[in-house]
Amino acid sequence: MTSSRLLDGRLKIRHLILAVAVADHGTILRAAEHLRVTQPAVSRGLHELEEILQARLFERGPRGVRSTPAGDVFLEHARAVVAQLILAGERVKDVSSGTVGTVTVGTTLAGTNRLLPMAVESFKREYPRAGVVIHEATPDSLGVQVLGGSVDLVVGRITAEAQDPRIERVSLYREQIRVVVARDHAAASLSVPTLESLVDCSWIMPVAQTSLRGELERAFEAHGIQTPHNRIECTSILTLRTLIADYGYVGVLPELVARDDERLVMLPIRLEGVSRTVGFSRLRSLPATPVASAFITALRKAGQVISDSLLREG
Repeated sequence: MTSSRLLDGRLKIRHLILAVAVADHGTILRAAEHLRVTQPAVSRGLHELEEILQARLFERGPRGVRSTPAGDVFLEHARAVVAQLILAGERVKDVSSGTVGTVTVGTTLAGTNRLLPMAVESFKREYPRAGVVIHEATPDSLGVQVLGGSVDLVVGRITAEAQDPRIERVSLYREQIRVVVARDHAAASLSVPTLESLVDCSWIMPVAQTSLRGELERAFEAHGIQTPHNRIECTSILTLRTLIADYGYVGVLPELVARDDERLVMLPIRLEGVSRTVGFSRLRSLPATPVASAFITALRKAGQVISDSLLREG
């Protein structure tokens, strides 16, 4: 296939949108429902696209479709093109309407407690006509949204693990992960509480395969004890805090989250190597809109305030 086949007028934007929708939703039917078109229209569009590219992009199976290696390559570029078109539309709208625009922010637990509210308040004080849309989701889901251009940036934990090089990550501050219990928990009255003294308690832990879970397991190993057997695993911050405060569980929380809950006590147990770096991430290849750039400035200022506070109180 020569590049001229892509530029002879047959390839349409709808072909890119169809391919991305099918990849995201996993079946022709769900993609059609998402795009509000008929299933034959999606199938026909994919056939046209594969004919233009002279390559098979998806393998069809009884449980849906799966992208081929050629499909993976095409989808990477299709997502980038769609993201650029979305950005172009937003910028034209901003210029024509005279408004500042809207920044869309994805977030996880790490960003919602202190950093994001501080940044939003500062940003809205300076740009009262600007819009802010906040979506909370899992890190994996937010990564897909960043690559697809549906969020401008993600505020949350920055890990040291291998990450997608297409995403830029900026660290703003680092805080400790603390062992916490309710104020009336027996461990709160111990003169020198230790992990060994708590191992037989009921624990609430991060789910397996997360960075924090791995760090905690290594901390227990460093103390010569096994990860507590009497445990549940939880990703819901509201459920986690209620189980600790009202039902006697032992858990771990970022220091700033624990500090803001008067029902909880942080035990003086040092978890070596267990902390979190908080910051933001965004797509490297996508220029930030003016409103997103202004919000990033607010994030940096809020992060500096928090970092200074942690240094003073640490």
